[in-house]
Amino acid sequence: MEYTIPNLLTSFRMLLVPVFVVVFYLPVSWANQAASIIFMIAAITDWFDGYLARRLNQTSAFGAFLDPVADKVMVAVALVLLVDRNPTEYHSAFMTIAAVIIIGREITISALREWMAEVGSRNSVAVSIIGKVKTTAQMTAIIWLLFAQPLLGVPLVEIGFVLLYVAVFLTLWSMVDYISAALPALKE
Repeated sequence: MEYTIPNLLTSFRMLLVPVFVVVFYLPVSWANQAASIIFMIAAITDWFDGYLARRLNQTSAFGAFLDPVADKVMVAVALVLLVDRNPTEYHSAFMTIAAVIIIGREITISALREWMAEVGSRNSVAVSIIGKVKTTAQMTAIIWLLFAQPLLGVPLVEIGFVLLYVAVFLTLWSMVDYISAALPALKE
């Protein structure tokens, strides 16, 4: 591993995962807010490490491998914890459906990208603008759902659920786009 700022930020994000889980389950009144802040730091470092890698010309094989893993692990863990926390059947069902769709899409697209790289067509499944908007909606939704209470009278949980389903819609849309782009190679 090269000790570059982007790689250190990505490694830091991976180290945040167990801290995030422990803080989420702490039996203290501020656990939700602290978990939300930890997730927000992870989301910011996800954007920042990619930006710095490109800006400082510090891209590496290690970063290319670990960055998407760190992102997907943190999101999957957060969604599983949110499913676990939702007390009512109504919210639990909606949260579970969203989590299954988002995590399932990530696994599917990761496998598709790996296969496309093997056949030399990785660029046909490169990240699209829909994927970037989906990630923004998804990260914001998770932060607000983790916060778990209104902030200055703003109903963050309710807005978080709406944003989560915007992310689900964009998740499905981007998955269809990626699979459509890969179809010619898949048919061969």
